[in-house]
Amino acid sequence: MAFKTEDDTDLVTGINVTPLVDVCLVLVIIFMVTAPLLSDPVFKVNLPRARTQEGEEKEKIVVSLAKEAKYAVNEKEFTVKDDFYAALDRAIRDSGYKLVVIKADQAAGYGLLTEVMQRSKEAGAASITIATEQTKKK
Repeated sequence: MAFKTEDDTDLVTGINVTPLVDVCLVLVIIFMVTAPLLSDPVFKVNLPRARTQEGEEKEKIVVSLAKEAKYAVNEKEFTVKDDFYAALDRAIRDSGYKLVVIKADQAAGYGLLTEVMQRSKEAGAASITIATEQTKKK
């Protein structure tokens, strides 16, 4: 009588990496598609046209101003000017780089724009930029 000492059940100790890579690539594609959607402004701002140079991507505070007394700091919208200024002061204080980008509607008052610039400087903004729409070179 001969006994079989060999074990017929081999354990699989490795991990199959192919499904893991597939899932990771799908997640990367989803993030690439949805990222531009998250950077849209809170409300539509009709920017003035100018021939400008592209800016560097840095940490920034985006301030949006519309003509019908609507204001926004980053993605938070305000209708009361005092709440807007309080949020702007808080955002500048908490920011590391202290860059403020103002997106003001063409129809928004010049006085409002200068007031926001003054309040930003008083809150400690290191740099203030006014966003414009690029014009095509002919």
